[in-house]
Amino acid sequence: MSERSPAPGALALVESLVNTLDIESGADSFDTADGRARFGLTEGDLPAARELRESLRAVLLAHAGHPPHREVTPLGQLLAGAPLVVAVDEQDGSALLTPADRGPLPSRVAAAVAEALVAGTWTRLKACESVTCHWAYYDRSPAGRGRWCSMQVCGARAKMRRYRAKD
Repeated sequence: MSERSPAPGALALVESLVNTLDIESGADSFDTADGRARFGLTEGDLPAARELRESLRAVLLAHAGHPPHREVTPLGQLLAGAPLVVAVDEQDGSALLTPADRGPLPSRVAAAVAEALVAGTWTRLKACESVTCHWAYYDRSPAGRGRWCSMQVCGARAKMRRYRAKD
């Protein structure tokens, strides 16, 4: 789990959604009423929300140059039913993509992805390469080549494994 600062803008939603599951401990915040309420979910929404979470995780692993840890529904397929509309500010003429329906989680995620694409930040949101972690984090490194959510935990473990493997 990362000690990094949250992702910028709407990417914070995607990051926090992916991080509702702690792979190492198995703790899933969707199992609690507070965890579901944080995303406006009901019990009936959980299968689709978990599917969306794992599709996002697969994309974030790809951003970090890693294959997904299992087969998932393609993210584009899950977001296809979440139409976006162009909202234009009448005062300054600025425009942005917003969900046609702000309620459903896929609509909010689609808008977050669109905002991040425009801002050029989408591919900086990654998943930790550690197979026991895959925690989402925003890569703020200058070269954009971060590999772990935390150098102190996952990075240190990986480096120690490599060091011990040399013996």
